[in-house]
Amino acid sequence: MTGALLVVGDVVTDVVARHGSALVHGTDTVAAIRTRAGGAGANVACWAVRAGCRDVRLLARVGADSAGWHRELLRRAGVRGLLAVDEEAPTATVVALVDSAAERTFLTDSGAVLRLSPDDWSPSLLDGVAHLHVSGYLLFAATSRETALLALREARRRNIPVSVDPASAGFLAGLGVDRFLALTEEADLLLPNADEALLLTGLPEAADAAAKLSMPARQVVVTLGGDGALLAAGGVVTGRVPAGPVRVAVDSTGAGDAFTGGFLAARLAGAGDTEAAAAGCRAGAEAVGTVGGRPPLPGEQDVR
Repeated sequence: MTGALLVVGDVVTDVVARHGSALVHGTDTVAAIRTRAGGAGANVACWAVRAGCRDVRLLARVGADSAGWHRELLRRAGVRGLLAVDEEAPTATVVALVDSAAERTFLTDSGAVLRLSPDDWSPSLLDGVAHLHVSGYLLFAATSRETALLALREARRRNIPVSVDPASAGFLAGLGVDRFLALTEEADLLLPNADEALLLTGLPEAADAAAKLSMPARQVVVTLGGDGALLAAGGVVTGRVPAGPVRVAVDSTGAGDAFTGGFLAARLAGAGDTEAAAAGCRAGAEAVGTVGGRPPLPGEQDVR
């Protein structure tokens, strides 16, 4: 398959705080703190380039406060950043608290992300595109939801495959499962993690959840962290792929985004589902060994 990958999603400034001991309420906890560029959509785009996709484009909205920094880092990562600059809201910021097991908890200020507007969208953005990926974060507010749905419907009109990641179990619960499933019913591919899949189906087992989400005719890939990924289509589980080896786990932030980027890049290069999932697992394993949600860039500077 030839053509570009277009991601419609989010750009975020991540403040990653890795603390070796448990947080102590009301006083100091020692941590290693770094500022990184992130955002689920931007992470997916960068990992897709890392996995070999040569033409990756990202539509997102950022604040004027750090637009130049984010645009430059996307350029250096090989992503064509189609960034709408917001003069009123700052770039979204996430504080990621990462414990000694590399598991993370997020504090999220959505900032400009959820202000991505239909005025920022044009059907011409799909010219030359072979796959559209939509970050589920955009579905959690009215303005960005309208924009995401415009992109999804235009892609379907052009017979361009569409994938969606549910993005956040916490935000999903707020939106409502039925509403999310209705909004994404035209997507060809759904990419939840295990927690999101269980929430979306009410089932206790990831394999059963994957099978249910794939009915009647879409593909589902459920990421399982250290247990790899499950593939399902047409109401049945079609495969299971083991996780890639991790040398040292330092930060799980963006591991699911890395999987998605690796999976989509492989699919666009002509790989079958199992091979693409293996590529996604390799990218996810690399991400767990990296601080922040994107592949490392030489000489990357923190926001000041």
